[in-house]
Amino acid sequence: MSFLKIILRNLRKGPATDPYPFGDTFTPDGLRGKIKYNPQACVACRMCEHVCAGGAIRITEAEDKSGLNFTLWHNTCAFCGLCQHYCPTKAIRLTTDFHTAHRQADKYNYVETGFIKYVACRRCGQPMVPVVKELLSRVYGDLEGPTKAFENLCEGCRRQISTESGVNKRWTEESKR
Repeated sequence: MSFLKIILRNLRKGPATDPYPFGDTFTPDGLRGKIKYNPQACVACRMCEHVCAGGAIRITEAEDKSGLNFTLWHNTCAFCGLCQHYCPTKAIRLTTDFHTAHRQADKYNYVETGFIKYVACRRCGQPMVPVVKELLSRVYGDLEGPTKAFENLCEGCRRQISTESGVNKRWTEESKR
């Protein structure tokens, strides 16, 4: 008899499942879905490529040497979130989009791509990946004043200027004694 009561109660309540895929469904907080890539924030450190558990991320130089190609294969991605965790500029973000179903014929087109165009160093003219202001402010602090000069310089020129200014500052302090 108690079984009939349960059936009647459940019939009165209605369906207990989501109408997905025919309607909207609940997406829990913290769901790790498809990856979104922002090439303007990328510094091409390749940390995402290094930590990718599935080997889904590749950063390669373009054939014409004008920049770097970023490729992420969604079919290989394990949605572990390591790439987002280790990205210093947050160029890679996991979304809550979990819709990864696709036809077998489209499996080689199911990729996230981006292009990082090289810029010329203001001092030496070498092609380089653009420096992201957020990363510079993390390293040098406030980007106003003398550190603003580092904005469009390659790694070698930044190192040389930092060393020269540090040596000049030290010698200036020594000569005042």
